[in-house]
Amino acid sequence: MALMKSTLTVILLSILIIGTNTGCDSPYGSKMSPGITATGDVGEILVVCDQGIWESDIKLTLDSLLTQFILPYFPDVATFEIITCTPSNFVKGKKRHRNVLMLNIDPAFSENQGTIKKRKDVWSDQQAVVEITAKDFNQLHETCMNGLWAVHDVFDEMEWKRPLDRYVRHTNQKLKNEIENKFGVLVDIPSGSNVVTRRKNFYRIEFPASSKPIEFVGSGTQDPGTILTGVMIYQYNFTDSSQFELEQLCSDRDTMLKYNVPYDISGMYMGTQYEKLTYPILDDFISSNGKIKGVEMRGMFKFLGLGRFGRGGAFWACHFYNEKTKKIVCVSTYLDASPMSSWTKNLRELQAVIKSVEIEK
Repeated sequence: MALMKSTLTVILLSILIIGTNTGCDSPYGSKMSPGITATGDVGEILVVCDQGIWESDIKLTLDSLLTQFILPYFPDVATFEIITCTPSNFVKGKKRHRNVLMLNIDPAFSENQGTIKKRKDVWSDQQAVVEITAKDFNQLHETCMNGLWAVHDVFDEMEWKRPLDRYVRHTNQKLKNEIENKFGVLVDIPSGSNVVTRRKNFYRIEFPASSKPIEFVGSGTQDPGTILTGVMIYQYNFTDSSQFELEQLCSDRDTMLKYNVPYDISGMYMGTQYEKLTYPILDDFISSNGKIKGVEMRGMFKFLGLGRFGRGGAFWACHFYNEKTKKIVCVSTYLDASPMSSWTKNLRELQAVIKSVEIEK
């Protein structure tokens, strides 16, 4: 995810973050047996540190550099929420948390700058562990100030890689083959998905519905909070590179949606929101295997056609040129949910879908 990327981040990733081994030589104990399920919610980082470190300026640094936002969604969707525990309480299920950041002050540490070490699958499967070590508080704070952008990217990448791994292992192979035959691309689709629209250059696929009950404070009642997600795959002829500029992509998107995504009420159709706070944004896109490069667009949609009436949601799309078919391909995932529901888990699942794209082999 491109959230204020910089050359500094690239340098930190290559220099400060060292080690990608799965073993653990930290003072927190040895690696658990394989097959252990990770704990914790999507979008959480468990920070393990002494209470004195947590109650210092370092906490403010953690909040400002790890709690970023996936723009331009509204209500705001944070990449991460920080929770904490002390080393003495870092036991049992807490050790298995999906994202663990350990902050250590070691007086015997003799390096001129703090170190940041990354490990995977230490105490549970698909776990990301980052350990920052320094000789004193000032060095620890400086290391956090300089390195947490890169640490954020480590955890951020794992949040879409986990569902992608699940989709690869349990993909809807029949539907995957159908998409390949139709568009010349491979996309991993969640098991249980169904095609609801098949047209010459357009498919819309609904993913299995998920829900998270919403409790209305003081009423004692709950709303089912159903979250509807899916993906639209479409293609059109490539003429020149200007088609990848934001305004042109939005225009082409609106044309496709107007004719292919009608609402239940006659005269309404899915369109793009262009309000100032939720105006679509464009970033570079690289597929999971690194072979497809294009652009990704994030924004909000709403159903148009009958004035201000109608519901809407979020979309996360990638656009790229398929050299074999000479067409621009768009894989646009979407989410339709109550603003009172948490979108974090579902957005990461949608991100995993677009990251899975490949050109047919």
